[in-house]
Amino acid sequence: MLRYTLTSRALFPGNEQEKQAALLDQTARWVASGVDFIQLREKDLPAAALCALASMMLKIINLAAIPAKLLINSRPDVAIAAGADGVHLTAAPGELTPAQVRALYASAGLPAPVITISCHTIAEVTRARDHCVDAILFAPVFEKPLPGQPALPGQGLDRLRSACLAAAPTPVCALGGITLENAPACLQAGAAGFAGIRLFHG
Repeated sequence: MLRYTLTSRALFPGNEQEKQAALLDQTARWVASGVDFIQLREKDLPAAALCALASMMLKIINLAAIPAKLLINSRPDVAIAAGADGVHLTAAPGELTPAQVRALYASAGLPAPVITISCHTIAEVTRARDHCVDAILFAPVFEKPLPGQPALPGQGLDRLRSACLAAAPTPVCALGGITLENAPACLQAGAAGFAGIRLFHG
């Protein structure tokens, strides 16, 4: 079962320094619990600060006997500079492709990157599978609350099941409204694991 956590330092109290320190403490807990993937998803941080944070997280991750894979959200430049394991992409038109990210890693003389991608339709899932990504995050499976906006309706377990069939043999992680209570149903629908922000924080 794959466990894939996305970071959000906004969930921690305090100033910027305290938030980052709390995220590093949380990283140590994730590593100790055997989380498979940690996606550094702090979109508001400038590249230099994001790279510095990634480097500190890697120092913690690499102490583990079986280290988690650190992926940087949509920033292969930061991932390469920090020496992260890979990159998380979106399936949106105009975004970098897995092939482009692999070429960037190869140009930097680094091992082939781990690439995950978020998908919202079966067509996106099929495209991601054809690009030979390492894992697909299918979302939202369940209704997802959005601050100050109407909730994003979930696609449901039947659509998740279809996504898993379309993705095979690429593993799919269920994302969006995942809780400890509904996670088993996602696995029964064919998901290889689940992903989340709040699910893994705390």
